[in-house]
Amino acid sequence: MSSLPPGQTPLNQHSLRSLELWLEGLGALRTEEDPCLWCWTQPDWSAEIRLDQEELWVSWQSSGQEAQRRFSYGLSRLDVEAAMRAGP
Repeated sequence: MSSLPPGQTPLNQHSLRSLELWLEGLGALRTEEDPCLWCWTQPDWSAEIRLDQEELWVSWQSSGQEAQRRFSYGLSRLDVEAAMRAGP
């Protein structure tokens, strides 16, 4: 298993496999029907994460409400992860 680049490294400098390892490390699961779509469940919310060509999309669901955000691949992995963990 390969290691991830340092956390301050922008996502666009990660290999696809590194991005997959990162999402797996968060506990996200890749969907069977779409290899670019991941599901991530936390105690207070769930999220769908899409590895799009231009940006990373996150759609959170919590208590019947939905919030969506797009993150540039130019942002660091730590910054994107912190925003994702903050939830909707």
